[in-house]
Amino acid sequence: MFGDLTIAFIGSGNMGEAMIHGLLKQQMILPAQIIAADPRQERLDELAARYGIRTTTDNLEAATKADILVLSVKPQVLDKVLPEVRGGARTCSLVVSIVAGAPIKKIADGLANASVVRVMPNTPARIGQGISVWTATSEVPEPQREQARMLLRAFGEEIFVQDEDYLDMATALSGTGPAHVFLFMEAMVDAGVHLGFSRHVAEKLVLQTMRGSVEYAAQSGAHLAMLRNEVTSPGGTSAEALYQLEKGGLRTVVSRAIWAAYQRSVGLGGGRKVSRLAGRHPDENNHDEGEG
Repeated sequence: MFGDLTIAFIGSGNMGEAMIHGLLKQQMILPAQIIAADPRQERLDELAARYGIRTTTDNLEAATKADILVLSVKPQVLDKVLPEVRGGARTCSLVVSIVAGAPIKKIADGLANASVVRVMPNTPARIGQGISVWTATSEVPEPQREQARMLLRAFGEEIFVQDEDYLDMATALSGTGPAHVFLFMEAMVDAGVHLGFSRHVAEKLVLQTMRGSVEYAAQSGAHLAMLRNEVTSPGGTSAEALYQLEKGGLRTVVSRAIWAAYQRSVGLGGGRKVSRLAGRHPDENNHDEGEG
Protein backbone atom coordinates (compact mmCIF):
# COMPACT_ATOMS: atom_id res chain seq x y z
CA MET A 1 0.00 0.00 0.00
CA PHE A 2 2.74 2.49 0.95
CA GLY A 3 5.52 1.02 -1.23
CA ASP A 4 8.64 3.12 -0.81
CA LEU A 5 6.78 6.24 0.34
CA THR A 6 8.02 8.27 3.28
CA ILE A 7 5.60 9.27 6.04
CA ALA A 8 6.60 12.18 8.25
CA PHE A 9 4.95 13.03 11.56
CA ILE A 10 5.04 16.65 12.66
CA GLY A 11 4.53 16.25 16.38
CA SER A 12 5.46 12.97 18.04
CA GLY A 13 3.30 12.81 21.14
CA ASN A 14 1.04 9.97 22.25
CA MET A 15 -1.20 9.92 19.19
CA GLY A 16 1.66 10.28 16.76
CA GLU A 17 3.41 7.37 18.43
CA ALA A 18 0.20 5.33 18.32
CA MET A 19 0.10 5.75 14.55
CA ILE A 20 3.78 4.89 14.18
CA HIS A 21 3.38 1.82 16.39
CA GLY A 22 0.33 0.64 14.43
CA LEU A 23 2.00 1.03 11.04
CA LEU A 24 5.03 -0.95 12.12
CA LYS A 25 3.08 -3.60 14.02
CA GLN A 26 0.89 -4.23 10.97
CA GLN A 27 4.06 -4.30 8.82
CA MET A 28 2.60 -1.71 6.47
CA ILE A 29 5.88 0.19 6.24
CA LEU A 30 9.54 -0.09 7.20
CA PRO A 31 11.01 1.95 10.07
CA ALA A 32 13.36 3.75 7.67
CA GLN A 33 10.32 5.13 5.81
CA ILE A 34 9.06 6.99 8.89
CA ILE A 35 10.32 10.38 10.05
CA ALA A 36 9.29 11.79 13.42
CA ALA A 37 9.74 15.51 14.03
CA ASP A 38 9.56 17.00 17.49
CA PRO A 39 11.24 19.90 19.33
CA ARG A 40 12.28 17.62 22.20
CA GLN A 41 15.44 15.70 21.37
CA GLU A 42 14.94 13.34 24.31
CA ARG A 43 11.55 12.34 22.90
CA LEU A 44 13.05 11.69 19.49
CA ASP A 45 15.83 9.59 21.02
CA GLU A 46 13.19 7.54 22.80
CA LEU A 47 11.23 6.91 19.60
CA ALA A 48 14.35 6.08 17.60
CA ALA A 49 15.45 3.55 20.20
CA ARG A 50 12.01 1.99 20.42
CA TYR A 51 11.09 1.79 16.73
CA GLY A 52 14.26 2.39 14.71
CA ILE A 53 12.69 5.29 12.82
CA ARG A 54 14.34 8.46 11.52
CA THR A 55 14.01 11.62 13.59
CA THR A 56 14.63 15.34 13.35
CA THR A 57 13.97 18.53 15.30
CA ASP A 58 13.52 20.40 12.00
CA ASN A 59 9.87 20.39 10.89
CA LEU A 60 10.68 21.73 7.43
CA GLU A 61 13.25 18.97 6.86
CA ALA A 62 10.67 16.33 7.74
CA ALA A 63 8.02 17.88 5.49
CA THR A 64 10.43 18.25 2.57
CA LYS A 65 11.32 14.55 2.66
CA ALA A 66 7.72 13.37 3.11
CA ASP A 67 5.34 11.89 0.57
CA ILE A 68 2.63 11.72 3.23
CA LEU A 69 2.66 14.37 5.95
CA VAL A 70 0.86 13.78 9.25
CA LEU A 71 0.12 16.81 11.42
CA SER A 72 -0.16 15.57 15.00
CA VAL A 73 0.58 18.71 16.98
CA LYS A 74 -1.52 20.41 19.66
CA PRO A 75 -4.06 22.96 18.36
CA GLN A 76 -2.33 25.73 20.32
CA VAL A 77 0.88 25.45 18.26
CA LEU A 78 -0.66 24.89 14.82
CA ASP A 79 -0.38 28.57 13.78
CA LYS A 80 3.36 28.39 14.44
CA VAL A 81 3.86 25.04 12.71
CA LEU A 82 2.01 25.69 9.44
CA PRO A 83 4.40 28.41 8.18
CA GLU A 84 7.37 26.29 9.23
CA VAL A 85 6.41 23.32 7.05
CA ARG A 86 4.66 25.12 4.19
CA GLY A 87 7.68 25.04 1.90
CA GLY A 88 7.98 21.26 2.09
CA ALA A 89 4.32 20.33 2.54
CA ARG A 90 3.10 21.88 -0.70
CA THR A 91 4.60 18.99 -2.70
CA CYS A 92 3.32 16.15 -0.47
CA SER A 93 0.84 13.85 -2.16
CA LEU A 94 -1.28 13.72 1.00
CA VAL A 95 -1.59 15.69 4.22
CA VAL A 96 -3.31 14.01 7.19
CA SER A 97 -4.31 16.24 10.08
CA ILE A 98 -5.37 14.95 13.49
CA VAL A 99 -5.29 18.43 15.03
CA ALA A 100 -8.47 18.83 17.09
CA GLY A 101 -10.75 21.62 15.93
CA ALA A 102 -8.58 22.70 12.97
CA PRO A 103 -10.73 22.91 9.82
CA ILE A 104 -9.51 21.57 6.51
CA LYS A 105 -9.47 25.02 4.89
CA LYS A 106 -7.02 26.28 7.50
CA ILE A 107 -4.69 23.33 6.87
CA ALA A 108 -4.98 23.53 3.07
CA ASP A 109 -4.45 27.29 2.94
CA GLY A 110 -1.66 27.22 5.50
CA LEU A 111 0.28 24.56 3.60
CA ALA A 112 -0.66 25.57 0.05
CA ASN A 113 -1.78 21.98 -0.47
CA ALA A 114 -5.41 21.06 -1.13
CA SER A 115 -4.90 17.30 -0.76
CA VAL A 116 -5.93 17.17 2.90
CA VAL A 117 -7.55 14.51 5.06
CA ARG A 118 -8.85 15.57 8.45
CA VAL A 119 -9.15 12.91 11.17
CA MET A 120 -10.54 12.68 14.70
CA PRO A 121 -8.95 9.64 16.38
CA ASN A 122 -9.13 8.72 20.07
CA THR A 123 -6.70 7.45 22.69
CA PRO A 124 -7.53 3.70 22.51
CA ALA A 125 -5.60 3.89 19.25
CA ARG A 126 -2.54 3.47 21.45
CA ILE A 127 -3.46 -0.21 21.87
CA GLY A 128 -4.93 -0.70 18.41
CA GLN A 129 -8.52 -0.26 19.60
CA GLY A 130 -9.20 3.26 18.40
CA ILE A 131 -12.02 4.64 16.28
CA SER A 132 -11.29 7.44 13.81
CA VAL A 133 -13.78 9.63 11.98
CA TRP A 134 -12.37 11.27 8.87
CA THR A 135 -13.15 13.26 5.78
CA ALA A 136 -11.22 14.48 2.76
CA THR A 137 -11.20 17.34 0.30
CA SER A 138 -12.39 16.71 -3.23
CA GLU A 139 -8.78 17.16 -4.35
CA VAL A 140 -7.70 13.93 -2.61
CA PRO A 141 -7.71 11.20 -5.31
CA GLU A 142 -8.92 7.71 -4.55
CA PRO A 143 -5.42 6.13 -4.19
CA GLN A 144 -4.55 8.68 -1.51
CA ARG A 145 -7.91 8.16 0.18
CA GLU A 146 -7.15 4.47 0.36
CA GLN A 147 -3.75 5.26 1.85
CA ALA A 148 -5.45 7.38 4.51
CA ARG A 149 -7.92 4.58 5.19
CA MET A 150 -5.16 2.02 5.66
CA LEU A 151 -3.16 4.41 7.83
CA LEU A 152 -6.13 4.75 10.19
CA ARG A 153 -6.88 1.02 10.20
CA ALA A 154 -3.38 0.47 11.54
CA PHE A 155 -4.62 1.50 14.99
CA GLY A 156 -8.32 0.69 15.02
CA GLU A 157 -11.53 1.21 13.08
CA GLU A 158 -12.40 4.13 10.83
CA ILE A 159 -15.55 5.86 9.60
CA PHE A 160 -15.55 8.18 6.58
CA VAL A 161 -17.99 11.10 6.50
CA GLN A 162 -18.71 13.48 3.64
CA ASP A 163 -19.39 16.58 5.74
CA GLU A 164 -16.57 18.07 7.80
CA ASP A 165 -19.04 19.27 10.44
CA TYR A 166 -19.21 15.70 11.72
CA LEU A 167 -15.55 15.94 12.80
CA ASP A 168 -16.42 18.37 15.61
CA MET A 169 -19.22 16.03 16.66
CA ALA A 170 -16.82 13.09 16.67
CA THR A 171 -14.39 15.13 18.75
CA ALA A 172 -17.08 15.55 21.39
CA LEU A 173 -18.40 11.98 21.29
CA SER A 174 -15.58 9.54 20.52
CA GLY A 175 -12.60 11.87 20.91
CA THR A 176 -13.39 12.95 24.47
CA GLY A 177 -15.43 9.83 25.18
CA PRO A 178 -12.59 7.89 26.83
CA ALA A 179 -12.30 10.64 29.47
CA HIS A 180 -15.99 10.18 30.32
CA VAL A 181 -15.56 6.42 30.57
CA PHE A 182 -12.48 6.74 32.77
CA LEU A 183 -14.28 9.12 35.13
CA PHE A 184 -17.25 6.74 35.41
CA MET A 185 -14.88 3.84 36.07
CA GLU A 186 -13.06 5.88 38.71
CA ALA A 187 -16.36 6.64 40.42
CA MET A 188 -17.26 2.93 40.41
CA VAL A 189 -13.89 1.99 41.90
CA ASP A 190 -14.26 4.62 44.63
CA ALA A 191 -17.73 3.25 45.42
CA GLY A 192 -16.27 -0.25 45.64
CA VAL A 193 -13.63 0.93 48.09
CA HIS A 194 -16.34 2.66 50.11
CA LEU A 195 -18.20 -0.66 50.29
CA GLY A 196 -15.11 -2.36 51.70
CA PHE A 197 -13.13 -3.79 48.79
CA SER A 198 -9.43 -3.09 48.51
CA ARG A 199 -8.69 -0.67 45.69
CA HIS A 200 -6.85 -3.41 43.79
CA VAL A 201 -9.87 -5.72 43.86
CA ALA A 202 -12.31 -2.90 43.10
CA GLU A 203 -10.27 -1.86 40.06
CA LYS A 204 -10.14 -5.44 38.78
CA LEU A 205 -13.89 -5.86 39.19
CA VAL A 206 -14.64 -2.59 37.40
CA LEU A 207 -12.16 -3.11 34.57
CA GLN A 208 -13.45 -6.56 33.72
CA THR A 209 -17.06 -5.47 34.11
CA MET A 210 -16.53 -2.63 31.64
CA ARG A 211 -14.53 -4.81 29.24
CA GLY A 212 -17.06 -7.63 29.33
CA SER A 213 -20.05 -5.32 28.99
CA VAL A 214 -18.58 -3.59 25.95
CA GLU A 215 -17.72 -6.86 24.23
CA TYR A 216 -21.13 -8.31 25.06
CA ALA A 217 -22.88 -5.25 23.61
CA ALA A 218 -20.72 -5.33 20.48
CA GLN A 219 -21.31 -9.03 19.85
CA SER A 220 -25.01 -9.09 20.66
CA GLY A 221 -25.97 -6.28 18.31
CA ALA A 222 -29.03 -5.63 20.48
CA HIS A 223 -30.29 -2.17 21.45
CA LEU A 224 -28.53 -0.93 24.56
CA ALA A 225 -31.86 -0.41 26.34
CA MET A 226 -32.69 -4.07 25.74
CA LEU A 227 -29.37 -5.16 27.21
CA ARG A 228 -29.98 -2.94 30.23
CA ASN A 229 -33.43 -4.45 30.73
CA GLU A 230 -31.94 -7.95 30.64
CA VAL A 231 -30.08 -7.28 33.88
CA THR A 232 -32.81 -5.23 35.55
CA SER A 233 -35.29 -7.32 37.52
CA PRO A 234 -38.38 -5.60 38.94
CA GLY A 235 -37.63 -4.44 42.47
CA GLY A 236 -34.07 -5.74 42.22
CA THR A 237 -30.67 -4.23 42.89
CA SER A 238 -30.10 -3.01 39.32
CA ALA A 239 -33.51 -1.34 39.28
CA GLU A 240 -32.71 0.52 42.49
CA ALA A 241 -29.28 1.59 41.22
CA LEU A 242 -30.67 2.77 37.88
CA TYR A 243 -33.40 4.73 39.64
CA GLN A 244 -30.75 6.67 41.54
CA LEU A 245 -28.73 7.32 38.36
CA GLU A 246 -31.81 8.62 36.54
CA LYS A 247 -32.87 10.65 39.58
CA GLY A 248 -29.41 12.24 39.61
CA GLY A 249 -29.79 13.26 35.96
CA LEU A 250 -27.05 11.06 34.51
CA ARG A 251 -28.36 11.30 30.95
CA THR A 252 -28.63 15.08 31.06
CA VAL A 253 -25.21 15.54 32.63
CA VAL A 254 -23.58 13.31 30.00
CA SER A 255 -25.41 15.11 27.21
CA ARG A 256 -24.37 18.49 28.53
CA ALA A 257 -20.75 17.36 28.81
CA ILE A 258 -20.67 16.14 25.21
CA TRP A 259 -22.39 19.29 23.99
CA ALA A 260 -19.82 21.43 25.84
CA ALA A 261 -16.98 19.46 24.25
CA TYR A 262 -18.59 19.96 20.84
CA GLN A 263 -18.85 23.72 21.35
CA ARG A 264 -15.21 23.80 22.45
CA SER A 265 -14.14 21.90 19.34
CA VAL A 266 -16.01 24.36 17.12
CA GLY A 267 -14.41 27.21 19.06
CA LEU A 268 -10.91 25.81 18.54
CA GLY A 269 -11.57 25.96 14.81
CA GLY A 270 -12.60 29.61 15.03
CA GLY A 271 -16.29 28.83 14.74
CA ARG A 272 -18.84 31.34 15.93
CA LYS A 273 -21.79 29.03 16.22
CA VAL A 274 -22.62 25.34 16.37
CA SER A 275 -22.81 23.22 13.26
CA ARG A 276 -25.85 23.32 11.02
CA LEU A 277 -25.91 19.53 11.39
CA ALA A 278 -26.13 19.65 15.17
CA GLY A 279 -29.27 18.83 17.13
CA ARG A 280 -30.76 20.70 20.05
CA HIS A 281 -28.94 21.83 23.16
CA PRO A 282 -29.45 19.18 25.87
CA ASP A 283 -31.35 21.64 28.06
CA GLU A 284 -34.05 21.62 25.36
CA ASN A 285 -34.45 17.87 25.91
CA ASN A 286 -35.14 17.86 29.64
CA HIS A 287 -38.63 16.54 29.10
CA ASP A 288 -37.03 13.32 27.84
CA GLU A 289 -34.97 12.79 31.00
CA GLY A 290 -35.49 9.43 32.56
CA GLU A 291 -37.07 7.77 29.54
CA GLY A 292 -35.93 4.34 28.46
